[in-house]
Amino acid sequence: MPEGESDDIGGIDSDVLERIGRRLRSSARFSSVEYRPAYAPNAVVADFDDGYFPRDVERAYLRIRWFETDDFNVHYSEQYRDRETWECRWDRHPNSHNDREHIHPPPDAPTPREDTAFASDWREVISYVLSELDERIHSFWE
Repeated sequence: MPEGESDDIGGIDSDVLERIGRRLRSSARFSSVEYRPAYAPNAVVADFDDGYFPRDVERAYLRIRWFETDDFNVHYSEQYRDRETWECRWDRHPNSHNDREHIHPPPDAPTPREDTAFASDWREVISYVLSELDERIHSFWE
């Protein structure tokens, strides 16, 4: 559970999580999408195809958790060969550090950070996140 997260988020919404996994599998951005893998049994983990990144990026992935309350965490991480990371997170959950909806911005996803508002529908949230990450990926090649 991320720092400051409350127990009021309910259980994992397996149905929505499975739909998110199917949606991500249909995107050419990802080389693999795992639904509730053993190392993250409450999440969908999608690894970006490494062809989208400079050679010094060893791995880039999304880890998504979606709850029955429509709360969520979408964590993005780039892991570099020199052990550096670049991370951010989009969250909706009760907590002690921000409004319910907030972003932990890059490069290190600090807490507390920016309050925001997200769409209520998971499809719009995922589209928004992917759009933000497309901008990040494009910035590597400008």
